[in-house]
Amino acid sequence: MSTHAIYVTAAYGATLLVLGALAFWILLDQRARKRELAQLEKAGIRRRSDRAGTAR
Repeated sequence: MSTHAIYVTAAYGATLLVLGALAFWILLDQRARKRELAQLEKAGIRRRSDRAGTAR
């Protein structure tokens, strides 16, 4: 394997690692936000868009 091929392989590997870590972080954050939203809704705090019949 030439030096260039090792460099390219390492670059692709690092990119895949970073993209995988970002995707994992996004999924963890999504779960946390859903949990937070469920707690707020359980406490009776609703979204403004849930209010029916109010004029803007």
